[in-house]
Amino acid sequence: MMRLRHERARWLRRFCLAGTLALGAIPQAGADMLGHGGMVRALAVSPDGARVLTGSFDYTARLWNFDDQTPGPVLDAHFGPVNGVAWLPDGRRVVTGGDDRTMILWDVGRAKPIRSFKGHRAKVMAVAASPDGSRLLSGSWDRTARIWDSETGRQLRRFDHPSDLTAVAFGRGGRLIITGTRDGVLRLWRADDGGRIGELRGHGWVVTQIAVSPDGRLMLSASTDATVRLWDLGAQREIAILKGHEGPIYGVAFSPDGKLALSGGRDGTLVLWDVALRAQRRVIQTHMKPVWSVAFSRDGRFGLSAGSDGGVRVWHLATGDRIGIPGEGDDRPKPWLASRHPGAKLYRKCAACHSLTQTGPRRSGPHFVGLFGRRAGAVAGYNYSDALRGTGIVWNEKTLFALFDKGPDIYVPGTKMPVQRIPHPDELHDLISYMRELTANRIPAPPPAPEKSN
Repeated sequence: MMRLRHERARWLRRFCLAGTLALGAIPQAGADMLGHGGMVRALAVSPDGARVLTGSFDYTARLWNFDDQTPGPVLDAHFGPVNGVAWLPDGRRVVTGGDDRTMILWDVGRAKPIRSFKGHRAKVMAVAASPDGSRLLSGSWDRTARIWDSETGRQLRRFDHPSDLTAVAFGRGGRLIITGTRDGVLRLWRADDGGRIGELRGHGWVVTQIAVSPDGRLMLSASTDATVRLWDLGAQREIAILKGHEGPIYGVAFSPDGKLALSGGRDGTLVLWDVALRAQRRVIQTHMKPVWSVAFSRDGRFGLSAGSDGGVRVWHLATGDRIGIPGEGDDRPKPWLASRHPGAKLYRKCAACHSLTQTGPRRSGPHFVGLFGRRAGAVAGYNYSDALRGTGIVWNEKTLFALFDKGPDIYVPGTKMPVQRIPHPDELHDLISYMRELTANRIPAPPPAPEKSN
């Protein structure tokens, strides 16, 4: 019977993926994080900011490289949609929870399960890891939250609820357990003895996700009642109601410094909030379909949105621009793919964001026409970040070397360019040499189409 269930689950996963591919819903990976065969329900950024973990309706979790949005290993062991994902603080392990009533701890390096945590009698909807990584937390539609020992897999404590669990989190350095449920109530528990500390009421419908501020004082909760609510955890009181979405809100996150927040929902928008002012900073239209989960990059410059379209997109929050726009219909020559120049392979990352002609496909970065000797921020019509305007930088061998040697976030703080360092000087010199070669012998733009005669 177990074998039959296993084969049925595998067949359903292959059918889902094949059907999605047949509909053309999964373009080649490399711009956006595309590759899942179903909606992406969960999203988390690694402690070092270098990788992204996603969980999907296609029964898998996946790892991605944040800097160039390329895919890494697929974590394939669940027998149902993956609803929750989280990193452990060591950055070497992740945890996932799914419809198969199971939570799995994974070794990231080997992309293999370390152990499974079984005991829930309904789907696992949310997971979390304690700040020291010693305990894991799961929330299920069986109306329980459970704490587990991450090293032994033993269940340490169980928290019973009158309604299905939809969100869980640790607080106060792991001493506090926070749960959100379908009845709209947030409950606070002591982790050591399971005692209930209090209840936070205010949401009229399902609590979908919760986030605790980096300093542990505040909490955000998202709900299908179309509100995000800000709470003081110490005083156990509501501070503010944030309204900015039309319809249910599914994802919410604090920035690494706790000053900003992100929310995403059924309306397909990503809203950036100023936490102190309780006000919107920016509204970004992201996916054509709902946004299920949101996250900040480690430096807080970028926001990530995971949607029902099966992908994750990256946004520069200061400008609202999308990073890694795919070059649809780009049939222009790509000499770097055939070149034997030692810098050509490295240039492929540049090609994902920059065109070699003024009329090339729109990308997330400015074109490279006249790059050497060009002042930073000088391409007309391109939406530069304020950080780059007025720097006085002129792009040449020296400044380009500094950009990739130090990293864009250090060389030009606030730039929309993702963190892409090249730590090896020889490789960096090769890249700059090839960039000069390419931009000196530019691929000419095609002639304009002839006007039709009357």
